[in-house]
Amino acid sequence: MTRSDLSPSGQPTAQPEVRRARSVERLVRGQATSDGAGVRLTRVLTQDLQRRLDPFLMLDAFGSDNPGDYIAGFPDHPHRGFETITYMIAGRMLHRDSAGHEGLLQNGGMQWMTAGRGVVHSEIPQQESGVMEGFQLWLNLPAHDKMRDPWYRDVQAADIPRLRTEQGVEVAVLAGSSGGVAGAVTRQATEPLYLDLHLPEGARFEQPLDPAHNAFVYVYRGELRIGGQVVPAQRMAILANEAEADGVVLQAGPQSRALLISGRPLREPIVQYGPFVMNSQQQIFEAVRDFREGRLGGYAG
Repeated sequence: MTRSDLSPSGQPTAQPEVRRARSVERLVRGQATSDGAGVRLTRVLTQDLQRRLDPFLMLDAFGSDNPGDYIAGFPDHPHRGFETITYMIAGRMLHRDSAGHEGLLQNGGMQWMTAGRGVVHSEIPQQESGVMEGFQLWLNLPAHDKMRDPWYRDVQAADIPRLRTEQGVEVAVLAGSSGGVAGAVTRQATEPLYLDLHLPEGARFEQPLDPAHNAFVYVYRGELRIGGQVVPAQRMAILANEAEADGVVLQAGPQSRALLISGRPLREPIVQYGPFVMNSQQQIFEAVRDFREGRLGGYAG
């Protein structure tokens, strides 16, 4: 059986129904913290959840209309061994890196950066007032790709694939696919699905998920119900891994917005030291040494 969804052009696309939905394993409240040069944020996916939510390493949510909470941004800092996906709901941020990439991230746009063997970059707000809101997700790289060349792509809001369901759910497909619509980015090893969902009150949304993939939902506006569990705003719902479950069903409360994220676990060792994520302590020592000796491409400036 299939359900008809509507693409932006109004043409129906077929989407399989979920026959057995995943339940919520537990709810997680993020930890308030700061990063960069004092940017206030909520760390939703913390280091202690990396094994459970493999291949995802971190999810930060930031949002404020107080310039003091974000204005200093994220000056030059290094990364090695993973990918960063920054999704901007509101605001303007300039990216520069030591591989020569530069891009302006703004309302509704996404920045996908593969650090690979190493990059030094900066992310600096391009506004002095107003709202700055968005998310940064860290996606692990498999061992054989951790020392690959850095890669970078900006995707403006107008270029992110979207669909609208018959129940009025607006879906931005940042990665993976939904309702027959392929996302802006794909990755063979981790097969990430990254959806931004805007759900009117009472709307139902179904998304097939591979039973072998880890998945979670982060509600950033309103409220959702997943099975019998209410998920309020600013909570992450970790979805249970159930062999017979083929997807997730979301039921919206008052006007709700949420991220639905899933991916294929790598099941490899995870060793993290700040901005470096490798497979062994020795590789971490090498990353720190290479950074100190200027072998991560120098400073973004």
